[in-house]
Amino acid sequence: MVISANRLELLQIADAVAREKQIDRQIVLTAMEDAIQKAARSRYGSETEVRAEINPRTGEIRLSRLLLVVDEIENNAIHIDIADARRRNPAAQVGDYIAEPLPPFDFGRIAAQSAKQVIVQKVRDAERDRQYDEYKDRVGEILNGQVKRVEYGNVVVDLGRGEAVLRRDELIPRETFRPGDRIRSYLYDVRREQRGPQIFLSRTHPQFMAKLFAQEVPEIYDGIIEIRAVARDPGSRAKIAVISRDSSIDPVGACVGMRGSRVQAVVGELQGEKIDIIPWSEDIATFIVNALQPAEVAKVVLDEDSERIEVVVPDEQLSLAIGRRGQNVRLASQLTGWNIDILTEAEESERRQKEFAERSTSFMNALNVDEVVGQLLASEGFRTVEELAYVEPAEVAGIEGFDEETAGEIQNRAREHLAMIEAANDARRIELGVEDAVKEIDGVNSAMTVAFGENDIKTVEDVAGCATDDLIGWTERKNGEVQRFDGILKDFELSKEEAEAIVTAARVKAGWIEEAPVADEVAEGEPAVEEAGATEAPHAS
Repeated sequence: MVISANRLELLQIADAVAREKQIDRQIVLTAMEDAIQKAARSRYGSETEVRAEINPRTGEIRLSRLLLVVDEIENNAIHIDIADARRRNPAAQVGDYIAEPLPPFDFGRIAAQSAKQVIVQKVRDAERDRQYDEYKDRVGEILNGQVKRVEYGNVVVDLGRGEAVLRRDELIPRETFRPGDRIRSYLYDVRREQRGPQIFLSRTHPQFMAKLFAQEVPEIYDGIIEIRAVARDPGSRAKIAVISRDSSIDPVGACVGMRGSRVQAVVGELQGEKIDIIPWSEDIATFIVNALQPAEVAKVVLDEDSERIEVVVPDEQLSLAIGRRGQNVRLASQLTGWNIDILTEAEESERRQKEFAERSTSFMNALNVDEVVGQLLASEGFRTVEELAYVEPAEVAGIEGFDEETAGEIQNRAREHLAMIEAANDARRIELGVEDAVKEIDGVNSAMTVAFGENDIKTVEDVAGCATDDLIGWTERKNGEVQRFDGILKDFELSKEEAEAIVTAARVKAGWIEEAPVADEVAEGEPAVEEAGATEAPHAS
């Protein structure tokens, strides 16, 4: 079969567009078919159902009109009666479509322009889909590209098969690029948008540095060394925590390399950013001590509930631990996920002395004793009057200068003081309208009933309806900072388990749930086992 020049040109154009836009050739041919169909409808009428087919081997164009088979013709352009249809196809039924060939025609100027727009739009859509599909699965990779142009500080990067944007705030401070420069960046997001897929790059992302180390350190690429955490102050300083799965390989040494060759390759890419490589540890205290390097740490005190840690350093190490403009402690906090408070040894000693003085004064006022006795009790480790009242008498009598009679008198005064507080709390509870049953809940004392009343919790059902966080408070992490929200019983230093026990006891007392059964009899010779907890029961209506 002889193929005309026009047909050859049609296929050549389709091939050229497919190669240039890096899309499937069939997509281009389908776009051409749509364009021809649109042009044909403008000639034969917009209501006409026209189909165009391009033979992918020969380039031959076939036009046909689809006619709906009906009993009674209403529109000759789109309908054909059943008798005519069966003459063409004996198996035709009402509701079927019959294809009627159409003769070729010459495109007018307007029809050709319209067809061109259809092809351009279809090809552009296909190109956008191809770009999105190609890059959406590459998020988290380092891409190499060439700077195409710089617009208002944002760098447009040519990736070869698409364009990406490196925004001004994702550039390392003080670095500049010019058109034609080669650039390496971290792909952190790909989005579908009205104007096409948007590919976003970054050179300040913490994972950019992690990926650079993976390229420079074979042990990281092979999975022998793992990067657990990264914190960066782009262009200035960074900290990276690493751990080795092989005890024979030092993770820090492997990342540094011979004479620092590996780490220097990363530093060079990051415009001289100083990098502290830190061994990761499961023990959070050890990890935080490592994270504060090069400062030396004397002592750490953890508060796991609020994810806060106090770090005590020698006086001369304070500025080193904090760093310039707080940089060292800020990066250590980002790396570990904990809020870090830095204290000098002098500040910590002053705080201890203040706490000692407050406890001594508390004992003096509550027990009506002199300063020496108050200090003796505080120095022996007693923190509260309640602790002193119910400890074994021998522990109080064993304090230097005390005898059994003195110890007994001090404990009696402590109990009398607690009884006075109990009576005052009970009067306040009644004033607030808290029912008597609330103070009978296991784990609840008189001071807690007052706290409940001040927060409008006055019945057992009110307590039962509380969540654990309502009692002890909760923390939320926002923008890298941990925020603490106080609970109703914030002043009572309850653990989460103790708060859960109070809520569970209230629900049992309110009849919402049933207490778990405990075995009445234990077989001889077997240890008794208590079943803690509760089982759900239907709410009373």
